[in-house]
Amino acid sequence: MLTHSIPFSPERDKEIIAQIPEGAGAFLLRGHDAHAEPYISKAVNLRRRIMRLLAPAETQSKRLNLRERCALIEYSSTGSDFENVVLLYQLLRKIFPETYTKRLRLNLSPLIRIHWENAYPRAYVTRKLGRVPEKALNTQSVYYGPFRSRAVADRFLNDALDFFKSRRCTFELNPDPAFPGCIYSEMKMCLAPCFKGCTDEEYFSEMRRVQDFLDTRGESLISEISAQRDKASTDLEFENAAALHARVEKVKTVARECDEIIRRIDRLDALIVQPSASAEQNPHQSNVALFRIVGGQIVGPMEFSVLGMAHAQQAGSSSFYAQPLMVQPVPLESSAEVIIAEAPKPEVRLREVVESLQPNGKISVASQAEQLAILKRWYYKSSRVGEIFFRDTDADWPWRRILNGVSRVFVGTGQKLEPQRTQSDAKEEPTHS
Repeated sequence: MLTHSIPFSPERDKEIIAQIPEGAGAFLLRGHDAHAEPYISKAVNLRRRIMRLLAPAETQSKRLNLRERCALIEYSSTGSDFENVVLLYQLLRKIFPETYTKRLRLNLSPLIRIHWENAYPRAYVTRKLGRVPEKALNTQSVYYGPFRSRAVADRFLNDALDFFKSRRCTFELNPDPAFPGCIYSEMKMCLAPCFKGCTDEEYFSEMRRVQDFLDTRGESLISEISAQRDKASTDLEFENAAALHARVEKVKTVARECDEIIRRIDRLDALIVQPSASAEQNPHQSNVALFRIVGGQIVGPMEFSVLGMAHAQQAGSSSFYAQPLMVQPVPLESSAEVIIAEAPKPEVRLREVVESLQPNGKISVASQAEQLAILKRWYYKSSRVGEIFFRDTDADWPWRRILNGVSRVFVGTGQKLEPQRTQSDAKEEPTHS
């Protein structure tokens, strides 16, 4: 999992630490006792962080020092904090299977669940992810997310359910005509299956409308109400048409509360473009790193070469024609006769790389929920580096937009904010010993 391993001895500390790169990465320090717990962490500067841990101890210093305990340094370089977290997650999960979520401070993402297994299904917010259906069936629960926080998910769901008449009560229903109902049934905001205010078919039909709303991010309801508005206008019912138009605008307002990342989990298919570690270590390497998110599972990274692509050098510009820079191969020996075969077009190569990013089989529900939490943490981070692109169901990838994003990430003009500097690496990130 970690690609480099260096034996450590205090007598040769400077020589050994000089071999470690200064870029980002994850590392592991093993002691002389093979059964002792290793020290695991990540850093934005591997050499500096490891030097802090293995340098000669300062007098009366309370800083953690492992100089006399460390026998082996293992590390892997990464190109971004997102790749760092993914690698650290995999490492902690393997070595500390009982405590890795606590060590990583990983909080599961809030999701919206439609509980189709219930006799009278309802939509509600949860952090527990169940097995998502492999096929689009209305007999298994479906999940939507990830949301930024529980409060955001609750607010969005409450606003969305105001357009429907599905139940919001949390108890198991035993329909009884003598049951008095609740305030929602009194306000005509629920079909009231609790006292047989509707047939089972009518209630299930209403829940399918709720699911269509979440599946289409509000477009199904907007189309439905728009058709009613147009009919009312044609029938010269202008007051009714105006009310329906106001309702359309209200639905659009609620739909805008839904961030782009919030999708049906079993249909979530996204591509994340990140800086590449190889490009940082070798100036002749012109790559970015690609990750794919399939149903909540993180696949990758895989290197994608930007050779032959034109890039805008002007910071903040998204145009390919603002001070364009063409990245070309550099021969190892200038005197040698180098024959460069005509490479496939960037879009063709990009398609091949994306298609090769496929899951290696099923993962557990717990692992899926944890990887969704990693995705959510990166997506909503204020200092987010890299870009993300989504593929809609039954649609192709936005290849041209992805290539533009690859160019921006490569030249450093993507969605990047400089993180605030801290006094020590210990404050930048948690330790995992």
